[in-house]
Amino acid sequence: MSVHPSAIVERGAEIGDNVVIGPFCHIGAGARLHDGVVLESHVVVKGATEIGARTHAHPFAVLGGPPQHLGYKGEETRLVIGSGNTIREHVTMNPGTPAGGGVTRIGDNGFFMVGSHVGHDCQVGDHVIFANNATLGGHVVVGDHVFLGGLCAIHQNGRIGDFAFVGGCAAVTSDIIPYASVMGNHARLVGLNIVGMKRRGLPREAIRQLRGAYRMLFYGAETFKERLERVREEYVRSDEVRRIISFIDEDASRSLMTPAR
Repeated sequence: MSVHPSAIVERGAEIGDNVVIGPFCHIGAGARLHDGVVLESHVVVKGATEIGARTHAHPFAVLGGPPQHLGYKGEETRLVIGSGNTIREHVTMNPGTPAGGGVTRIGDNGFFMVGSHVGHDCQVGDHVIFANNATLGGHVVVGDHVFLGGLCAIHQNGRIGDFAFVGGCAAVTSDIIPYASVMGNHARLVGLNIVGMKRRGLPREAIRQLRGAYRMLFYGAETFKERLERVREEYVRSDEVRRIISFIDEDASRSLMTPAR
């Protein structure tokens, strides 16, 4: 463990092996840093915050600061950050609130660029990329392999499915199905994230089936419910299409982002 003399590590903080804490960092009593964590200068870790192994935080990141929620009265809630994440300058991540389950959770191997923000009670998956100043409101659920463009904002309680792409400056107020590509203010569905799927090695046949299911789901004379049932029947053997159907079935109370008409 390497702790710079100017850093403050409060009594009660749990520090693993090979942790580096740089100049002017402040580590609170409730923090837990797993093996190999690197905190460069001026990183603040507050509250009951757990940071997974090999996560690297850059200067002026604030992890575990109180939730930005008027109903929060100082209750002990948690922020859990997974392993292998890169957290760049001025990133902020807030813990949960009692009303939202009490835990904000970040997965593994994410890349959080300058000024990005994860609000209270969010659940963020693995291998995500948040470009500069991408922002999550409270209670947002983000799947695995999601890319959020710079300056985009996700409305509270929103859901973003696995492998989705959100364009820069997009204002997202509806749920985004897996594999989707959305853009605009307010954001609308513009197609599938074909580039992202190819980069991650999705087979050509799987992409072909997703394209067919997308057209069937969002275009046609039938009602959306009828089109959904057609997709459910015709693409029953496609794991990727079933992922979209499961996402839609999971919360029918939420509005789903659709293409512009």
